[in-house]
Amino acid sequence: MAATVLVYSDNAHTREQVRLAAGRRPAADVPPVEFLECATLPAVLKALDEGGVDVCVLDGEAVPAGGMGVCRQIKDEVFNCPPVLLLIGRPQDSWLATWSRAESAVTLPVDPVEFADALAALLRRRLAVEA
Repeated sequence: MAATVLVYSDNAHTREQVRLAAGRRPAADVPPVEFLECATLPAVLKALDEGGVDVCVLDGEAVPAGGMGVCRQIKDEVFNCPPVLLLIGRPQDSWLATWSRAESAVTLPVDPVEFADALAALLRRRLAVEA
């Protein structure tokens, strides 16, 4: 069974970077992933309301609703909110990722090894909670 990864960014190129960096399976010990792409905040909220999302990847540089604010909002509003991997513009923004309550953060542009490792760690964590 595949894990569902929600990818939020207003930039199609950023969403593509995420898909390519994760590949079909970010690590051998996690299930294959399927991506649910969202370009707007209402689409993110609708997808989370419908359920079935295992991890969220949110673009902190998205406009008009940045991923950091979106993360903080969903942590407050979504029951049993999936873990969040935040894409940040620069390493100095890691304090904002902490403020947003994201479980993990990586910098843009997406580094495939760093991203796959971070995503796999969140998938392991989510699957352990569900077990």
